[in-house]
Amino acid sequence: MRSSAAHIARVLAPVLAVAGCAGKAPVARAEMPFDPSYLGIETSLLDGDLVQFHVEMTGARDKADVAEYGECAAAQYALIRGFGFARHVRTKVDEVGSRWIGDAVYVISDALPQGLRTIDAEVVTAACEENGIPTI
Repeated sequence: MRSSAAHIARVLAPVLAVAGCAGKAPVARAEMPFDPSYLGIETSLLDGDLVQFHVEMTGARDKADVAEYGECAAAQYALIRGFGFARHVRTKVDEVGSRWIGDAVYVISDALPQGLRTIDAEVVTAACEENGIPTI
């Protein structure tokens, strides 16, 4: 009987250890350290109204900060080109050491495009300026 009890204890020990970690509350995004340094934006016209934005920064809390930087670039780019709107196609974010690198693609247009992830370039650019996020 003791050998089976010992076996059960050995089997359950790792499970119980992991379960103990599950009780820790995740850190709220607002409580994460945020000291951004925006290192630059590069744009590439892919095809007609399809534009790619490469952004790089340090001090981001997570991928959302990098994606927001890309959105700010897209909004200002649309305005510079005389368009009022953009539709998000995709964003990829990688963290390399302390640097965050974003690769975002948007379609720019003069009318509100179809789709769920559209932005009003003037509104987004104003919000970026208010939040200290650089644009092109």
